[in-house]
Amino acid sequence: MLRSIFTVGGWTMVSRILGFARDMLIASRLGAGPVADAFFVALKLPNLFRRLFGEGAFNAAFVPAFAGSYAVEGPAKARALANALAGIMSLWLSGLVILGIVFMPQLLFVLAPGFVGEEVRFPLAVELTRTTFPYLLFICLAALVSGVLNGMDRFAAAAAAPVLFNVISMAALLGLTPYVATPGHALAWGVLASGVAQLAMLLFVVRRAGMAINPLSRPRFGPDVMGVLRRMLPGLLGAGVTQLNLAIDVVIASLLPAGAVSYLYYADRIAQLPLGVIGAAVGTALLPLLARQLRTGKPLAAHRSQNRAMELSFALALPAAVAMAVLAGPIIATLFERGAFDSAAAAATAAALVAYAIGLPAFVLVKALTPGFFARGDTATPVKVGLFIVALNLALNLLLTPFMAHVGIALATALAAWVNVVALGWLLTRRRRLVLDRRLRRAVPRLLLAAALMGVVLAGLGAVLFPLAGSLARFGALALLVVAGLVSYFGVAQFTGGFDLREVRRLMRRRATS
Repeated sequence: MLRSIFTVGGWTMVSRILGFARDMLIASRLGAGPVADAFFVALKLPNLFRRLFGEGAFNAAFVPAFAGSYAVEGPAKARALANALAGIMSLWLSGLVILGIVFMPQLLFVLAPGFVGEEVRFPLAVELTRTTFPYLLFICLAALVSGVLNGMDRFAAAAAAPVLFNVISMAALLGLTPYVATPGHALAWGVLASGVAQLAMLLFVVRRAGMAINPLSRPRFGPDVMGVLRRMLPGLLGAGVTQLNLAIDVVIASLLPAGAVSYLYYADRIAQLPLGVIGAAVGTALLPLLARQLRTGKPLAAHRSQNRAMELSFALALPAAVAMAVLAGPIIATLFERGAFDSAAAAATAAALVAYAIGLPAFVLVKALTPGFFARGDTATPVKVGLFIVALNLALNLLLTPFMAHVGIALATALAAWVNVVALGWLLTRRRRLVLDRRLRRAVPRLLLAAALMGVVLAGLGAVLFPLAGSLARFGALALLVVAGLVSYFGVAQFTGGFDLREVRRLMRRRATS
């Protein structure tokens, strides 16, 4: 499992670094004004549906079914299942895209009510979202193909595909802007093109792996397909709960003064680096592994896998959260404060980043806990928990936003995530599907100590370095702080026994010789 996590995490890190480059370019060209707000809403809507119909509910139901079929019944049976579902997905997502394009003003009236009546943001958001919305079809099919590859224990290509999104988006912003109405239009066309490119690359790779997938296959509703769809339904509701949380954030942010949507977007992009690298990697690698271990009668192995996933999630997410909270100002100023993105926008974004950092370990731990339900075919329980989390998030938004503006939205999301972790962990423990082993219980307090000491080191160094650093020197100062943070955290963690770097070195040696 560790090998798979590092494979996914490594490619995700490359994608996130390129994503930072893309966001820095967007910030310098668009800033945090009306065009930026309109584009980020145009990007948010297809991504909400993508997470709902592609990566979330579908993967939770499909990956365990495909991995189990591939391991027990063979490649031919697994291929037939994947092709049948690809045909179904192509058909109904095409209809959804058409309806979305036709009724886009009505959709945005619900998603971004604060834009309604504005001369710039609302019509621009409608136009840009109509351009980006077909991305939903291509990226959901790409998620299906990625699930096939993950079920075959081939994680690299699926993890590398998002690199194309960042590269093509930057190329579109630089190359198309002179020929379209605004830089937002160029970015919207780049989003659509990246969806086509990601699907094409993954179809090529899965064909080379001997598991050709045809998105134009005739829909088939056999018992195995219906089993996936039945398991997908409660998962769809659960994913819908999560996306409803995100939609609530957008709705409330749209009601705030111009720039709030952009501040939250840029802060969330920083928070998404460790969440994507750690959380997505753990969840992606753990789900098919647990499904196989449980399907083949190895409950003790599944128990160990769940504990190690939680241990690794906490060990890597905790220092990232502390570093983001302590260095929020320097991070935002270094990455984004230039061109159209001024110091006021940087300060507002940094405040939101601190709030997101509070919830970062929880966001990652949720990724390590939910496979414990999904691998057992239980997609209903996370729905029940999620419904409560939606209500809590809404209540916290309404409570905090009047006093904290956009920062209240980020803080509400963070607090709700911690409640989600507690609820999921308690339910797994109560059902004897999760027992925290001695190694995990021993590691957590030592990792907390290492993170606290690292925070003190970073606060001290940051106070010395950044007031003296010019705009270009900020990158060197930030790199120095990253190195100091890594050395201090992993040094203390290794010394106290909270994290064993030798285990990582052994893994890397095995990868090099395999």
